Amino acid sequence: MIATPAPEGEHLPAPRPLLLSLRPRFAQAILDGTKTIELRRTRVSAPSGTLLVLYASSPVMAVVGVATLADRDTASPVAIWRRYRGRLGLSQAEFADYFTGAEHATALAIAAPRALPEPLTLSWLRSHAAFQPPQSYRYIAPTDPSPLTELVVASAGAG
Repeated sequence: MIATPAPEGEHLPAPRPLLLSLRPRFAQAILDGTKTIELRRTRVSAPSGTLLVLYASSPVMAVVGVATLADRDTASPVAIWRRYRGRLGLSQAEFADYFTGAEHATALAIAAPRALPEPLTLSWLRSHAAFQPPQSYRYIAPTDPSPLTELVVASAGAG
């Protein structure tokens, strides 16, 4: 992958922010503070302090908030369930379904969630630049739509 420099005057904060795709119910639970651990089937190498941009998938299809990555833990799904089951916002059956066939589970501890006053809808973001939300997560790039990169810069300054 070739790194693309930020256009003059646009600088994303380090560490690079992550855009997380979430089911709407999980995005809302994070913003409500009832879900403090987000799960991924793959390792996430982002350090503590990374800005998390929360994208709620269909039918919401919008960036709805931001949060901070407090910590991450990768282990077997059984170990992750034991450690965090009360903070996941899902049943054991849903957890087992999600991790069927997975050797590892990553738990992302989420801190300081903040809802946006107005969600950034997918159609509105796409009216500014090409934009494709990730299946799971991806780093935000300087080539993403300006409202998204501006949110990142403003959130990093407020954090």
